[in-house]
Amino acid sequence: MTQTAATGPAGAVTEHGGGVWSLRVPIPNNPLGHTLVHVLDTDRGPVLIDTGWDDPASWAELTSGLAELGIGVADVHGVVVTHHHPDHHGLSGRVRQESGAWIAMHAADIAVVRRTREAPPGSWLGYLDRKLVAAGAPEEHLAPLRAALAGRTGRTGRSSQAAGRAAGERTRTLPGERAALPDREIVPGELLALPGRRLRAVWTPGHTPGHVCLHLEEDHPAGLPGHGRLFSGDHLLPGISPHIGLYEDPDEAGDKTADGATDGATGGDPLGDYLDSLARVARLGVAEVLPAHQHAFTDAAGRVRALLAHHEERLAGLLALLATPLTPWQLAERMEWNRPWGRIPHGSRSIAVSEAQAHLRRLVKLGRAEPVAGTEPVAYVAV
Repeated sequence: MTQTAATGPAGAVTEHGGGVWSLRVPIPNNPLGHTLVHVLDTDRGPVLIDTGWDDPASWAELTSGLAELGIGVADVHGVVVTHHHPDHHGLSGRVRQESGAWIAMHAADIAVVRRTREAPPGSWLGYLDRKLVAAGAPEEHLAPLRAALAGRTGRTGRSSQAAGRAAGERTRTLPGERAALPDREIVPGELLALPGRRLRAVWTPGHTPGHVCLHLEEDHPAGLPGHGRLFSGDHLLPGISPHIGLYEDPDEAGDKTADGATDGATGGDPLGDYLDSLARVARLGVAEVLPAHQHAFTDAAGRVRALLAHHEERLAGLLALLATPLTPWQLAERMEWNRPWGRIPHGSRSIAVSEAQAHLRRLVKLGRAEPVAGTEPVAYVAV
């Protein structure tokens, strides 16, 4: 994810008009700073679009923001989750516990939540280890993952378990590991059952397999030209190109090349899904976008054009790098990020490699790159 500093109104609560507000809910130890949780008034009571990270400080900000609007958590009628990531879905279960609200999510991301809730201890770290080995990660990157895995699965003594937990804190938590299981399914193209509002689900896979945007099909309260407003989650942001990596699946056995090697760059095409979803959103012609990070903005079509150009330029740059065969790890080391590779934290390097693999999958599917036979870890070269 290419990040800029969080920008937007300084206050914790912003009124957007027409019965819509946003609350700035902090994300602990993250340069994004906060998630914008949107509050939508309905004839049945307030509905939240996303909830923020499951953290005491985040809960305090969410509840105080609602209180500023004269809303108690017990008043919340429902929660619509744009995608399963913990900075969006993390507090959904606590909101439901306090209010009895329903939680809605797309089926593909519900499957991620269910799978990760049911996974045995250490399955996520084991999956990540296998993926990184296939990508060509060096031993020094794998060591803390394996220490954390040993701690999770109980194969070490007390002191080693503590070291494993500490190492695990430097790696990414499995999305949905402790998250609430949604009880309603968001169906793409259909209006959500929100009395007095017209909120239509738009399936926008890419950032996650079940990411949705939510199109509020009502005139803009300030009279801006266009067709309603779009709650865009992480799909469309004003100054960030969201992370597009491999879809996470701890049960995945790994894709194989013709010679039997795990290549890590065949199968699904998350970047292709994202680019197709961008084009779908641009056709809506919305007056304003209300994203989950940074700030509200207009000219969705212009932002889509900029993102499409960014990824086309990025793919061209990767093809130039692939003039010489490279593993996904080697490619990630050479890609341009928001800081030098040596300054990227451990967990963020794993995410960066996943993004490199998603771009490789796109190039392979376009016939512009291919695996080099007989290499292990599998290297790729431009064709």
